[in-house]
Amino acid sequence: MLLGLCLVLFLILLALGTWQVQRLYWKEGLLQTIGQRTHSAPVPLAEVEKRFAATGDIDYTPVTASGTLLHQGERHFFATWEGQSGFDVFTPLHLEDGRFVLINRGFVPYDLKDAAKRPQSQGAGQVTVTGLARNPLPAKPSMMLPDNDPQKNIFYWKDHDAMAASAGLPAGTGLVPFFIDADATPNPGGLPVGGVTVIDLPNSHLQYAVTWYGLAAALAGVLIFRLRRPAKEE
Repeated sequence: MLLGLCLVLFLILLALGTWQVQRLYWKEGLLQTIGQRTHSAPVPLAEVEKRFAATGDIDYTPVTASGTLLHQGERHFFATWEGQSGFDVFTPLHLEDGRFVLINRGFVPYDLKDAAKRPQSQGAGQVTVTGLARNPLPAKPSMMLPDNDPQKNIFYWKDHDAMAASAGLPAGTGLVPFFIDADATPNPGGLPVGGVTVIDLPNSHLQYAVTWYGLAAALAGVLIFRLRRPAKEE
């Protein structure tokens, strides 16, 4: 009985190690793709839309878009930046073709969530935004996250449809199906602080794989010792 349980545990440890090796290759491929994309030249929004329609993946693709910011439609995503808590400001950009795209203009401190406290950030007129296209999330990424509260304009995960629906956009308006994170080009008055996209993703899968395989090897050593011990005693 004990031997059987140990063999099952051994196989589980091997499976976990192999899974981490697979995740390692996946993460390395992802980091390579991100590096290639972020170091490429920005392309027009229409080109990124074509790529998204074809592949469903435009994450971290440099893009430019022009239009007018609809500041009254600001949506606020709870975030931290350089150790300070606050919000990333997502603002609808009214494109020349009449549609909208949600722009993550950057971070504002917690006590400056109210746009009235930072009027200089509410500039009018035509603007051109350069940044990184970001895929919409298919669902809430973790059950540990609180639910979004559109009524209070506080979002704990980036629900693209809910943000757009609560932004007061004109009825029947078209919407680009992904976000754009603005680059670090300074905004009027210094807020929001752009360039907040997290690109340096952690990659600890090799350490995890070594840990699981090491535990499997240790368990195998114990099993061999226990199996050989009775023969020696006899």
